[in-house]
Amino acid sequence: MENLKEVVRPFYTKCLTVNNEVNPGEILENLLANDFQSHNAKETKGKTQLMGQIAGFWKMIPDLKWEVQEMIEEENKVVVRCIFSGSPKGNFMGMELDGTKSFKTMSIDIHTIENGQIKSVYHCEEWTTAIAQLRG
Repeated sequence: MENLKEVVRPFYTKCLTVNNEVNPGEILENLLANDFQSHNAKETKGKTQLMGQIAGFWKMIPDLKWEVQEMIEEENKVVVRCIFSGSPKGNFMGMELDGTKSFKTMSIDIHTIENGQIKSVYHCEEWTTAIAQLRG
């Protein structure tokens, strides 16, 4: 049986975390199913939308880092708890920032894996904590 945690790990280490080693779009193209969906309390995004959002984060938060704290695998699902941090530059969540202020907060995601790809993710990030830190 495939180790589904290792299917999901590159999403954090190679796609969400800014690095000079890979093109996140190329990784995501293969990692996410064509009919992939990203769900949060507000909306659902498809593969192309998420890829664009991640590219935008790479530009806006050049030191963005996602550190996996815990992964739990159950059937075809992987739950991931991360600490993520960065120092945004430009207009971020209604604030004009110059990269001198940073945030560090948490996320929890539930990934569903099918045929070796991420089919969907339900996610929750503590953006209110990040905003409070950046306003601090």
